[in-house]
Amino acid sequence: MSGYKPAAIQTYPVLGEKITQDTLYWNNYKTPVQIKEFGAVSKVDFSPQPPYNYAVTASSRIHIYGRYSQEPIKTFSRFKDTAYCATFRQDGKLLVAGSEDGGVQLFDISGRAPLRQFEGHTKAVHTVDFTADKYHVVSGADDYTVKLWDIPNSKEIVTFKEHSDYVRCGCASKLNPDLFVTGSYDHTVKMFDARTNQSVISVEHGQPVESVLLFPSGGLLASAGGRYVKIWDMLKGGQLLVSLKNHHKTVTCLYLSSSGQRLLSGSLDRKVKVYSTTSYKVVHSFDYAASILSLALAHEDETIVVGMTNGILSVKHRKSEAKKDSFPKRRRPAYRTFIKGKSYMKQRDDILINRPSKKHLELYDRDLKNFRVSKALDRVLEPSCTIKTPEITVSIIKELNRRGVLANALAGRDEKEISRVLNFLIRNLSQPRFAPVLINAAEIIIDIYLPVIGQSPVVDKKFLLLQGLVEKEIDYQRELLETLGMMDMLFATMTRKESTSVLQHTSDGFLENKMES
Repeated sequence: MSGYKPAAIQTYPVLGEKITQDTLYWNNYKTPVQIKEFGAVSKVDFSPQPPYNYAVTASSRIHIYGRYSQEPIKTFSRFKDTAYCATFRQDGKLLVAGSEDGGVQLFDISGRAPLRQFEGHTKAVHTVDFTADKYHVVSGADDYTVKLWDIPNSKEIVTFKEHSDYVRCGCASKLNPDLFVTGSYDHTVKMFDARTNQSVISVEHGQPVESVLLFPSGGLLASAGGRYVKIWDMLKGGQLLVSLKNHHKTVTCLYLSSSGQRLLSGSLDRKVKVYSTTSYKVVHSFDYAASILSLALAHEDETIVVGMTNGILSVKHRKSEAKKDSFPKRRRPAYRTFIKGKSYMKQRDDILINRPSKKHLELYDRDLKNFRVSKALDRVLEPSCTIKTPEITVSIIKELNRRGVLANALAGRDEKEISRVLNFLIRNLSQPRFAPVLINAAEIIIDIYLPVIGQSPVVDKKFLLLQGLVEKEIDYQRELLETLGMMDMLFATMTRKESTSVLQHTSDGFLENKMES
């Protein structure tokens, strides 16, 4: 057995990710810094002014972080109950917050005690924002009301009662101090005008609205609810422009990049999608460890902060440009050092000694060498192999099939072991590069374990799914072959020969073979 030849691991071409300008731009962040908060992070907001600190609302506290600090530089905890939202004013000097007891409090960033307290809501306040003139605050609560407050007098100016369910999100126009937008669980998004004491535009989102975002120009509005992100043209009375469905679970937050050309959405499916605001196509995506509740971007997109349901705050900072080394580089060896001895000619009395390097067999090759076929298959079915290098698993299955022992390796497995095999087949059967090998393996499994169907509900469910995938893949390949046959016939009829033979009768009655071109 000293001459054992290791199993050939076939290399399969894999289509790489298309590198675009967005890929380079959004991947240019350092490894995220994770900060543990006291509860789910319901709101993150950056100050519009330097040094661009950000406020994090979690549990009954609001923490103010420096952009590069991992510890809060200030904490506001004067709340009777859970705080749900906090937003900076345009000058970055004031902070307004809403809490579960229905209170709206105004804080000075340089102090700790509230400057103003607005009392009027009877249930939890989930959205607060400053108007464009900086002297009014808009709030929406679970009592179905939207209120406009006057900061200098600490008085309520107007109350809107047009929503029929919880008001969970809202934002004020950055251009007009009288316009603001709210979204509710009654599936509607309404734009209010303080001068008319009623809504001027109302649109139907179709799902409970979790987040709204008014573009800086005021002409476009984005709403998020359910799995949908919808863009509305407010200049045309709330006409729907596009409906995006790129998330698998509820979309919870929206944010606009500094340039206004990219829209970000966070979802409970643990992903952040980046859309182009011109084509509304996904140009990039971020993955996170838990469901996302809030996100925010710093000035010039230098920092991206994401708050999750598990209380983790993920902070990514943009990489700085590479600095030139001020120290001189160490001098490398001269060229003659590397070519020394290459021109030496062998003499008659010289003895050449070869020391071949010893090649170590992989663990699955050792098992195959000793005919432990089931053990070899088990090794390549480990999650570390099936996820990172599935081509190794497929190559070993192909080798076992070539040896005629694949059925022996697959037989006699318990519920846990057969589930691992079925999971791998279900995950990779539809990939064209693996399909020829895995379809054969799936048919062998179906033949072996079909008589024992019904003993394990988990295996039965996967078994039926695998059987459906095999039938679907076989039908798909049959359709491709039929299409290929039709195309061959079509091309054959369209092809003209450069020269054709034509038989014609001559005057003497004989056939003459003429060539026409």
